[in-house]
Amino acid sequence: MSSPSKRREMDVMKLMMSDYNVETINDGLNEFNVKFHGPKESLYEGGVWKIRVELPDAYPFKSPSIGFVNKIFHPNVDELSGSVCLDVINQSWSPMFDLLNIFEVFLPQLLLYPNPSDPLNGDAASLMMKDRKQYDQKVKEYCERYAKKEDITKSTADNESDDDDDITDEETGSSDDEIAGHVDP
Repeated sequence: MSSPSKRREMDVMKLMMSDYNVETINDGLNEFNVKFHGPKESLYEGGVWKIRVELPDAYPFKSPSIGFVNKIFHPNVDELSGSVCLDVINQSWSPMFDLLNIFEVFLPQLLLYPNPSDPLNGDAASLMMKDRKQYDQKVKEYCERYAKKEDITKSTADNESDDDDDITDEETGSSDDEIAGHVDP
């Protein structure tokens, strides 16, 4: 069997070569964001989320850490941290699974079949069990407010364009004529 680092490289490359937009963090393969679209024919259809993935050194023998970066209203996703409560990732992970399984099977299944009896978001679970129509409306409201393609692209573009902004010398209070620091006599 191949080493964990080779497997990590292979799994990340497989994900990059599929239809998923993968954005590495710190130029490594241990942390990255993946653009994830809500499953068709679900309340989440049309929503786009940035999913943060962190691979432990022991991956694939140890499960990855998965979290939603932008907000989602779901009983099994913590609204503040974006952490996901999913048995197959948290408890029954196997090296037989790979990153594509997470994005093509596990996350779509999570969104299609929420489990309000094992919640990370108690408000979502309670609303789902008490008033399904109001729950459905709130899910759609969150999708509309927090999960549009522009939201993902904008947050990424904002981070990248911070260095590209044209700021004049007058705005920064500096110029090339000034000397940085003082010369010792």
